[in-house]
Amino acid sequence: MFSASALPIVFLFFLSAVCGQTLYLAGDSTMAAGGGGSSTQGWGVPLTQYLDISVVNDAVAGESARSYSEQGLFTNLVNSIKSGDYVIIEFGHNDASAGAIDNGKQDAVGDGYNITSTVTTSNGTQILIHSFAYYIENAIMAIEAKGANPIISSLTPDNIWTNGAIAAGGRFVSYAQSIGTRRNITYVDHYAYVAQAYDALGQTQTTTFYPIDHLHTNAAGANVVAQAFVRGLLCGSSTLKSRVNAAGQDVPNGCI
Repeated sequence: MFSASALPIVFLFFLSAVCGQTLYLAGDSTMAAGGGGSSTQGWGVPLTQYLDISVVNDAVAGESARSYSEQGLFTNLVNSIKSGDYVIIEFGHNDASAGAIDNGKQDAVGDGYNITSTVTTSNGTQILIHSFAYYIENAIMAIEAKGANPIISSLTPDNIWTNGAIAAGGRFVSYAQSIGTRRNITYVDHYAYVAQAYDALGQTQTTTFYPIDHLHTNAAGANVVAQAFVRGLLCGSSTLKSRVNAAGQDVPNGCI
């Protein structure tokens, strides 16, 4: 049993552990600092203004779940984290099938861990690649082994509209959801929450967020996308939502 004199020390140790938590971000250009270049911005940058936790943005433009894994970026991230930290993982934009020649980013198609495919590289070599879930779930297991808290997030929508609304999400949205279910971790349907925000703003205003293509947002768009993630976080059960500050509590729209 602790003595009364020891309680302040215990409290300070607990406070230090909580305040010392860090949130890491793993993703592609839609999350990364500098976005896709040409005055675009990733949503991981404005996210920091809605949280009272230190944020390390390890998202890298052009990466897929596979390339982020094979280049050792997940390994570097896992080596950096400590018990109690959080990691948001969001991929999908660069994971689609590449065609006859492998691009180093595509995953084996299918919603499951034990799915593989044989592809041909540019030099004619055949290699085995794995599913989206394989690369993500391996990272999740490594993160959990360090005592940290992984969060899987679905990819963000493109600025593509159907009948006055953002088009429905594709297979990588369902893949992310399935990973959350299989691994029993927090899933944030970022796609749906961004779509909700865009639908509320309308196509004309939303289009102003996309200066170079239908994928990469400017700073204003990145802020809307970050707010949408915060709303999804607040509507879920992750303990990270306790680190949402007053500005984050006030982000627009509701739970889906």
